[in-house]
Amino acid sequence: MRRAAKVDANQTEIVKALRQIGCTVEHLHSVGRGCPDLLCGKNGINYLLEVKDGQKVKSQRKLTSDQVVWHQSWRGRVYVVESVEQAITIIQGKL
Repeated sequence: MRRAAKVDANQTEIVKALRQIGCTVEHLHSVGRGCPDLLCGKNGINYLLEVKDGQKVKSQRKLTSDQVVWHQSWRGRVYVVESVEQAITIIQGKL
């Protein structure tokens, strides 16, 4: 039996901010197996976001072993974000 997926404390805030700038957001954190937390869409482009809590110590913000495998095997882009600002910067293409 799989454990319940943990949601980082800042995920709700990030989702709210992304929706405010016109994104659609689908929660994926319950998929497990290293799949990113959020699927976001804006202007015909999809974004996969792994949310980490930027308020935690750096060692607690690392990708899990499942996440590392998933990110390495994915043939598209996946981003790790720690704040609303980082998420919006990615969506607005300012990287």
